[in-house]
Amino acid sequence: MAARDRLETIFDDVVRRNPGEAEFHQAVREVLDSVVPALARHPEYADAKIIERICEPERQIIFRVPWQDDHGVVHINRGFRVEFNSALGPYKGGLRFHPSVYLGIVKFLGFEQVFKNALTGMPIGGGKGGSDFDPKGRSDREVMRFCQSFMTELYRHIGEYTDVPAGDVGVGGREIGYLFGQYKRITNRYESGVLTGKGLSYGGAQVRREATGYGTVFFAEEMLRAAGDGLDGKRVVVSGSGNVAIYAIEKVHQLGGTVVACSDSSGYVRDDKGIDVELLKDLKEVRRARIDAYVVDRPHASFVAGRSVWEVPCQVAVPCATQNEITADDAAALVKGGCMIVAEGANMPTSPPAIRCFGAAGVRFAPGKAANAGGVAASALEMQQNASRDSWTFTYSEQRLREIMRDIHARCHATAEEYGMPGNYAAGANIDGFRRVAEAMLAQGLI
Repeated sequence: MAARDRLETIFDDVVRRNPGEAEFHQAVREVLDSVVPALARHPEYADAKIIERICEPERQIIFRVPWQDDHGVVHINRGFRVEFNSALGPYKGGLRFHPSVYLGIVKFLGFEQVFKNALTGMPIGGGKGGSDFDPKGRSDREVMRFCQSFMTELYRHIGEYTDVPAGDVGVGGREIGYLFGQYKRITNRYESGVLTGKGLSYGGAQVRREATGYGTVFFAEEMLRAAGDGLDGKRVVVSGSGNVAIYAIEKVHQLGGTVVACSDSSGYVRDDKGIDVELLKDLKEVRRARIDAYVVDRPHASFVAGRSVWEVPCQVAVPCATQNEITADDAAALVKGGCMIVAEGANMPTSPPAIRCFGAAGVRFAPGKAANAGGVAASALEMQQNASRDSWTFTYSEQRLREIMRDIHARCHATAEEYGMPGNYAAGANIDGFRRVAEAMLAQGLI
């Protein structure tokens, strides 16, 4: 059977075995479409059923999370941890607390994480988890009670040599602190390496908070450099206004670009003088306000409600919000506005029709598994420091992050050229990540 026909059969089986999980299907489809040349070159992968095994998580955990709000009302949420692939190391991937979370979302994120982690070149496998709990509008005490209940079950399945969660959407330093405290209380062990994204006062690492946003911009800078250009003087649009977006904006400005717009679920702000990062941090990290409050302090800026931030012309687009946020219409607007580079700061924020639009227009596109791998890379650096009871400076940690992102870019770029698809970062990332995991799985037998 030809490689492409075999992959179509595998994909049909994935859909049949995982009904209703559209995001997971999309993630699998995107990888399978890219790795046809690798399977043709390495028939041993097909013989060992590597693709079939990689598409099936090693373990899927679903559990009940009961907790009590400040008024004494009991709520029931659902918790998840999908331990997808441990061929390269302990499962590693974030926890997402958001109402949209269900098994299909967690599996899509975990599947992507396998390849993302492989691209870092570090010894970490792939996993993901979370809950349909919504921390927005909840008091610190409510969030604490939820996190303690969540960890009361999760602790059985994690450990520094088994599975190391981190933060994701809805899970920041506050939540990681509560989770770590409950883990320590239950186990009677101070295992710093069991969670990453911790506070600096109890085993956290410099640059971890900034790493995903910084790393995405470092990757975009490398893309421009490979095309004989640079970030200096470029107009940039960033979607979102959470952790990843904030630090992507900060790094763009440090490298000479200007971010002219960012967003949240209510709309976007446009500031042609450049988004004020310190104001944005105050709004989102301190006041937890909506993005429209930005224009109160910056009256020359404008807020546009309910519209897509991608209608703002730019040369570099950095989507940092959520999956499938860039539609085909958004992509067409970006192309019309002069966009040259798209680097994903979020996980799978670009829909398949939008990716095709970028390809047809010659816009260079970097998938999240490559461009936003800085977050998990910094988490692995945090694990190193925890294991050695060491602590690195901000400058040294940022230098390590930049080197890792430069190496990821170089491998994606070289792999795309090796397989006759120069400039196709999606193919380069998928093939390189897949090969690394496949070789480890072959070496370890039927895992």
